[in-house]
Amino acid sequence: MRHEVEIENLKKNFVLKRWHGLRRSVSEVAAVDGVTLTVPAGEPVALIGPNGAGKSTTIKMLTGILHPTSGHLRVLGLTPWRERRKLAYRIGAVFGQRSQLWYHLPPRDTFELLSRIYSIRRDEFIRTRDVLVERFGLGPFMDVPVRKLSLGERMRAEVAASLLHRPQVLFLDEPTIGLDVVARQELRDLIREWNRKDGVTVFLTSHDAGDIEYVAERVVVINHGRVVVDDRVTNVRRQYLSSKILRIQFQRAAPPVDLPGVTTLARSEYELKLAVDSAVAPIPEVIGQLLQLAPAADVSVEDPPLEEVIARIYQTAKGGPV
Repeated sequence: MRHEVEIENLKKNFVLKRWHGLRRSVSEVAAVDGVTLTVPAGEPVALIGPNGAGKSTTIKMLTGILHPTSGHLRVLGLTPWRERRKLAYRIGAVFGQRSQLWYHLPPRDTFELLSRIYSIRRDEFIRTRDVLVERFGLGPFMDVPVRKLSLGERMRAEVAASLLHRPQVLFLDEPTIGLDVVARQELRDLIREWNRKDGVTVFLTSHDAGDIEYVAERVVVINHGRVVVDDRVTNVRRQYLSSKILRIQFQRAAPPVDLPGVTTLARSEYELKLAVDSAVAPIPEVIGQLLQLAPAADVSVEDPPLEEVIARIYQTAKGGPV
């Protein structure tokens, strides 16, 4: 099996300087502390962890932006910080908080500029651009300046722009941050589709449990710069993501609920917030039973905050209670 990303005992230390009056102290902080993993060609991987865990630092070393302190690192057979220019032609990157689109230009013009930056043959560029425009639904705003696009439209154009030169590996750092529910799901579906149809290896960081469930096949959890869990999404989902948050508004007073696998988190006169263990009680069955108790005005299902999921993973990894 060909591995497109190879990481062995990767470390990155940052120098921290502090002033105490007129005296200065200098210390080193380990942002990434001995990460080891490999990613086969075509595999979508999610890298998750709390803020400061080392996720973005790892991505920046993989793309050649940062030089590691020590360790072995190869992406597509290249050493990122030594062969960054060569690597740039073979990878794509999207950072949720930073744009590669020109703010005052429409996506069409940005795509043209990128085709020249990456030296894409004209016929190949037009063919790839047209496929991306159709698949990502960019047609209605291809000629609209980026500053006038919604966040969801801009992020779709961002991901499409990163795929113009047909990279073999796509790095996505918080790509759905700030998007509404519909735009978030649309972007997940598009990333997943491109991975499946074109075999692009996806390396994703996110704070959203939904991103992990819908995009990735494998989850790598890091904390304090170290790998805590490296497992298939199916296993992680079964162990840690089976809980869902169900909000239901009733047309009359909310009834009392006593169902297996269902815990009441909050209650008002007409609304219930419930935690549902879908491994015990499937969501459709719970909703059906609730609707028998009283007519509903609105129902929504949410993922638990990823921080809760990560906390459960850490507890299990340490041998504590789940």
